Amino acid sequence: RQIPEFVPHPLIRGRHLQTIFGSLVGTPHIAYTAKQHIVDLEDNDKVVMHDDCPADWRNGRRVALLLHGVSGSHASPYLVRATARLNAIGVRVFRLDMRGCGAGTAIADRPGHAGRSEDVADVLLAIEKVCPDSKVTVVGYSMGGNIALKLLGEYGDSPPGQLDRAIVVAPPIDLAACCEQIERGLNWIYQRSFVRRLIAQVRERRLFSKKVAEIPLDPLPRRICEFDDRFTAPLSGFKSVDEYYRRCSAAPLLKSIRVPTLVISAANDPLVPVELFDHVHSDAIEVHLTPCGGHLGYYGIGGIDPDRWWLDWRIIDRIGPLGNYAELKPMARNVVKNSLDFQRS
Repeated sequence: RQIPEFVPHPLIRGRHLQTIFGSLVGTPHIAYTAKQHIVDLEDNDKVVMHDDCPADWRNGRRVALLLHGVSGSHASPYLVRATARLNAIGVRVFRLDMRGCGAGTAIADRPGHAGRSEDVADVLLAIEKVCPDSKVTVVGYSMGGNIALKLLGEYGDSPPGQLDRAIVVAPPIDLAACCEQIERGLNWIYQRSFVRRLIAQVRERRLFSKKVAEIPLDPLPRRICEFDDRFTAPLSGFKSVDEYYRRCSAAPLLKSIRVPTLVISAANDPLVPVELFDHVHSDAIEVHLTPCGGHLGYYGIGGIDPDRWWLDWRIIDRIGPLGNYAELKPMARNVVKNSLDFQRS
């Protein structure tokens, strides 16, 4: 199915407006009804996945695994919206809280990071036990997209579980380059926001993790690379932040990907340089670059989709069709309408 052009909302055109609007607006007020599964990881840490299962779902139907970005969780707006829409077309959704995030804050000793592909592999095997006959689409956003691509490159022709396709959005496939990018111009507003949230996570996790508590907070890191050098790299077994960025970037592994994969990113993304995708050469990877969209923004004009969140419907388009897609899509439209009516009330 051809991907329609993204046309930004006339009042939200720039990279920063798209990015900030997308991060602050658009979480549908939908009651949390997911079942939580705790997954034991190979190194004895644990993560939590949130299982949103449509009432009429049955084994053999499509499953989606959603991976959030840095400092996100199962409650991130883009995950909540995508889950509601996918459930409406009959897709069972598992939202993963990375190590130490969301519902997993108190149960992981080591931190999550942009290269934790081994965690996703363990989660895919856990999903296979719950849904043994169902194919799985992995949908990764930002950091979650890098993790998904790294996993796909590492496993090549033999992906774990029932994984058979992937969609990734704005993946920082060269972590060092993206770290340099966030230092430029007005991007400091994102760096400050990310660092504040990461420090807040560390403060909370110090109550549950001896490894995290052993590292002093003062002086507080002010840049992401400082945070990664102080916390992420040593707590994850890397000798330095440079080694962490080098070993966890997905770019060198893209040529080994064999699972059909759609990559969506914006040319004006303030955090992920569009030039990173110039040298993606793989028959399995389709790269779709939009002129605008910011970082996980994609709030567009009306008339193309049931609402203005263009990216959500591209994910629906790629994961469908399931049965009579023409009949299923209005169901998803009603979910959106009902959630917006609830929000206004």
